[in-house]
Amino acid sequence: MPKQQPTDSGGGTPRLRTANREQIEYRACAWNDLLPDDHQARIVWNYVVGLDLSPLRKQIKAVEGRPGHPPIDPRILMALWLYATLRGVGAARELARRCQDDLPFQWICGGVSVNHHTLSDFRVGHAAFLDETFTRSIALLMQQELVTLDRVAQDGMKVRASAGAASFRRRGTLEKHLEEARQQVEVLKQELDTDPAAANRRQRAAKERAARQRAERIEQALAQMPAVEAKKPAKAKDQARVSTTDPTARVMKLADGGFRPAYNVQLATDTQTQIITGVDVVNSGGDQGKMAPMVEQHKERYDQRPDEMLVDGGFAKKEDITSVSAEGTTVYAPVQKSKKEGLDPHTPRENDSPAVAEWRQRMATPEAQQIYKERAATAECVNAIARNRGLGQFRVRGQPKARAVILWYVLAHNLMRAAALRAEQAEHN
Repeated sequence: MPKQQPTDSGGGTPRLRTANREQIEYRACAWNDLLPDDHQARIVWNYVVGLDLSPLRKQIKAVEGRPGHPPIDPRILMALWLYATLRGVGAARELARRCQDDLPFQWICGGVSVNHHTLSDFRVGHAAFLDETFTRSIALLMQQELVTLDRVAQDGMKVRASAGAASFRRRGTLEKHLEEARQQVEVLKQELDTDPAAANRRQRAAKERAARQRAERIEQALAQMPAVEAKKPAKAKDQARVSTTDPTARVMKLADGGFRPAYNVQLATDTQTQIITGVDVVNSGGDQGKMAPMVEQHKERYDQRPDEMLVDGGFAKKEDITSVSAEGTTVYAPVQKSKKEGLDPHTPRENDSPAVAEWRQRMATPEAQQIYKERAATAECVNAIARNRGLGQFRVRGQPKARAVILWYVLAHNLMRAAALRAEQAEHN
């Protein structure tokens, strides 16, 4: 240790309180003492505690009086993923690391150890339960008169898929690769049956499993090929390509102008509260034809269609406007400019249905234009919040798993908005 220099004032060695990191200390504290009462992790936990998790509990095979290792409490896993979504953590391995290093995640675990395999399986393994939870939560907010569905804004958001552009193959190439993959699986199975060494068996079993999964993905890609070919002109059907990494992903034009594999995430948001009320994940790049299914989704979930729908020009399909208006929903969408010079786009056409003609005339009024401004302030704001929470690229493959991930984002967003709305309601009361 270097000698300490004397000070000018006294001429002696100063006495200081220095760090001693070799000293052993014992501290008595509870997990509840480590986080403030208003911490976001506590808000998430209180939300999860109030949920009906009986569908998840019924799947647990380890019960009292019978053998079996007890699994992790579903409340812990659900709270971890909700809080991780709010904090922008989108990978199971990163979440597992946070559970070891970060206090809020440790507080949620409460001394229970977790691993990335369990976290990853739970994230995508309960999409139906997440969807039902989403519906129940909105229905409760409607019962409490916090959400009314008077005015709903819909928008699409392109999210990159977990696949590269180089993974797209034509039908002939896919069929060739499928045959090679099946042959590889058979060879590895035979080697696995004849190899007596345990270590080699494990390695070969892993190789056989990887080859089998690759063959399954190629089969899924071939199953998607007819749908892709149907969208191509007759002369270009042989140019249709499907990804062998994520067969349900499609190449789309993203916000930066580039073309990459992605999914189209459709979100519907209540304009008064910014609560997300509808969600879907599709693999078509355009938004035309997406408004009517979203309106019907609200009817199926809440037995009530939105009174007004605010959408951008990409959704303004005449057939959708006609069908949606017939069910009592008023559409607010910009009218495209006429291709003929001097023709007012708001003037009804001869082939317009009554609902489309009314829509054209409505969007010419200042009142309708003022209402339409709420779309950007609502739908695009919600999309931006999701982006800020890390929703830039899916880390899972397949449309069903991608939808499960989006449901986590929706639930996390809504629980924080609902907490803010209830706080505002308490202040007013």
